[in-house]
Amino acid sequence: MADPDSRKGSRYANQDILEFVERLHAPHDPALERAFRAPEEQGLPAIQISATEGKILTLLLRMIGARKVIEVGTLAGYSALRMAAALPADGRLISLELLPEHAAVARRNAAGFAGRIEVRVGDALELLPELQSFAPADAMFIDADKGRYPEYLDWAIRLLRKGGLLLADNVYLFGRLLEDSPEAAAMRRFHEQAARHFDTVCLPTPDGMLVGIRST
Repeated sequence: MADPDSRKGSRYANQDILEFVERLHAPHDPALERAFRAPEEQGLPAIQISATEGKILTLLLRMIGARKVIEVGTLAGYSALRMAAALPADGRLISLELLPEHAAVARRNAAGFAGRIEVRVGDALELLPELQSFAPADAMFIDADKGRYPEYLDWAIRLLRKGGLLLADNVYLFGRLLEDSPEAAAMRRFHEQAARHFDTVCLPTPDGMLVGIRST
């Protein structure tokens, strides 16, 4: 029987439970741990996905047999490592990062996947057109500036194959999704457009992760 309070979020998972299941189901090897700790240790923003969210990316990419993946927003490379772990030896992940200093950290962290992960530096909306030769991609993960999610979605529609996987983090907009602001309006537009072009669901992670399969 469903929990009548389930719509309010989990009321059973305390911090000890979360830490137990994360250690068991989403453990780190040394490379993942290094990338996960990099923001704190190297002065980058502490805004990357959690270990559990990273493992979700890995499993979803494995489920669709992904070989070609695009990431918008690299930071220290932790999510790129999680996704690269799902790819075959000849798979490829192209990650787009605005800031050269972040890209440098990510490249060091991704050294063990040098043949699988490529980090490109620049404005994603200027770099995405260059990926038309990479298309059709199997998946795109969006985790960058939130006000431009609708524009990134336009490119996901162009670059993903039918049946391709759309993933986007922070789609609750840090709890501000329903506020009256341009950024919140953009994120709501992203949700609405994604639902039109993809078969979608929003996972109730701490700040929401949208998952969609391209249907048009």
